[in-house]
Formats: sequence, C-alpha cells, structure tokens
Amino acid sequence: MNLEEFTAANATDDGGDGFQKENKRLLDVPVDGTAMVKAGSMVAYTGEMEFTGKASAEGGITGFVKEAVSGEGTPIMEATGRGHLYVADQGKKVQVVELGADESVSVNGNDVLAFEDRVGYEINTVGSISEAISGGLTNVYLSGPGEIALSTHGDPVALTPPVTTDPDATVAWSTNLSPSLTTNKKLEIGQQSGEFVQMRFDSEEGFVLVQPYEEGSQL
Repeated sequence: MNLEEFTAANATDDGGDGFQKENKRLLDVPVDGTAMVKAGSMVAYTGEMEFTGKASAEGGITGFVKEAVSGEGTPIMEATGRGHLYVADQGKKVQVVELGADESVSVNGNDVLAFEDRVGYEINTVGSISEAISGGLTNVYLSGPGEIALSTHGDPVALTPPVTTDPDATVAWSTNLSPSLTTNKKLEIGQQSGEFVQMRFDSEEGFVLVQPYEEGSQL
C-alpha cells in the first residue's frame, strides 16, 4: 500500500448528521453550536472550536462531574464552534445510542464520552452501605431526546435483571431500576476475592449493561 492508498484508506467520513464512529474507538462529533464531551477526550478537530471545562457537582445544564467521596472527578467539557470534533477515551470502544423524547439511561460517569447539548443530565448516587464503603457510586442520568456516546472496554453485554454485578464493570442501566449496593456476606480470611462490594438489580424489567473489564475501584 503506497502513501496515497494508505491515507485514502484511513480518511475520515464527514458525511451525514449526528454522531458517527470513524472506527470502533474514535467518534466524530459534528459541532454546530455546542456539544458536551469528556474532558481530555479531544484528539483532533476541524474548523473553529473552543473548549470550556465544566466542574459543577450540581449537574443540570450548568455542568457535570463524577464526584466521589474520595474527591476524584471525571469532568465534562463544553465544545463550542463549528466543525468536526474527534474524541476518544484511552482506546475504549465507542457505543452510540439515540435516546427518544421519553427515554433515559443511567450511566457510570467514567463511561460517558459525549452527548448532545439538548440531552438532559443530572447527578445521582446509588445508596451506599456505610459499613462497607465510604460513600456510594455516583452515576449520571441522561434523558432524551438526543444522541449520547458511551465508551467501554471491549464489547458490552446487556443483562436482564434480577442480576448482581461488579460496580467496576457496570456501565449503564435503565432508569426504571433502583440498584442497591450489597456486600459479599462470606467473611474472607487470607486471600481476598476482590468481590466485596456488589450491585444488586432486583426488578424483572429493564436492562443492565456490563463490560468485560473492571475499570478500577469506583467506590
């Protein structure tokens, strides 16, 4: 393959409207006004673009941050301008979802890659077990209409509850579910399993999206 063939084979496809996956790990966000993307996710852009960090823990239209008791955060930045913005998240795979006007999803803050500015969002915390952990799991409610993009390690799988999951592998779930944090009731002596805290989804409706990878302690 010569240089001309190589660049042609790897050229972007700027046609069409809305979020577009250039490949499994790179997202093209057409910006004509404002878009919200994960801070630090920009790899390139065309046209004119300005970026403003968002660090409000209050959510809503004023900003977004995954705020754990540990003080760790995963902020979103606002991209304003006109052009094509290319974003990626540490080589994770990109998943694009179109939310209808009456649809919403709850997402682990670390797995939110981008969403249209018309998408509503707010911060919430899953009920925690104070005896087991310091604080709870902070997640983001995203409500349509509009497109959202999630990032996952590998290909995710959607499970039907009732189901129990590892918080570090749990990407998203339908907002009709009210998960609770539980603990491994068996006392471990010596070698630890690493599965002390778990998420329990008891409803028989909805879905839970998990990835074949543990992000590292979110709790």
